[in-house]
Amino acid sequence: MTEDERWMQQALAEAEVAYQEGEVPVGAVVVSEGRIIGRGHNQTEGLQDPTAHAEILAIGAAATHLKSWRLSGTSIYVTVEPCPMCAGALVLARIKRLICGARDPKAGACGSLFNIVQDRRLNHRVELTEGILADQASELLRSFFQQRRLKEGGDREGQ
Repeated sequence: MTEDERWMQQALAEAEVAYQEGEVPVGAVVVSEGRIIGRGHNQTEGLQDPTAHAEILAIGAAATHLKSWRLSGTSIYVTVEPCPMCAGALVLARIKRLICGARDPKAGACGSLFNIVQDRRLNHRVELTEGILADQASELLRSFFQQRRLKEGGDREGQ
């Protein structure tokens, strides 16, 4: 197992927590000097907060840990390609490296629809590594949405 796979396993564990809480299963961990300094999983439903994405929560925890909004030299492992809001936060936090699992062709902002993290017009660019444990991340998403569709279909039939 590579170092990137090891840390992505931790992000997948966060995604599993989101899944169990009925949230879209996305997880993230911020790593600095060989240890996790911030963790997060989607909590938009539980917190009723549209900004409570895994990446935002992990970045906030890392900033609190370092007592600085500048996360220079850190890496973030995210199970699914970040959206525009989260990609912008990665740039603003000065994160050095983004490692993501599955691509998001509908909302991804790190290569799918946009590439905010590497836009030369911005004052910081994030190194990008894609596809780490993408199959596991994709399967978690597939399972979640399949279960959700079955539940919603059952709810309608009962009415």
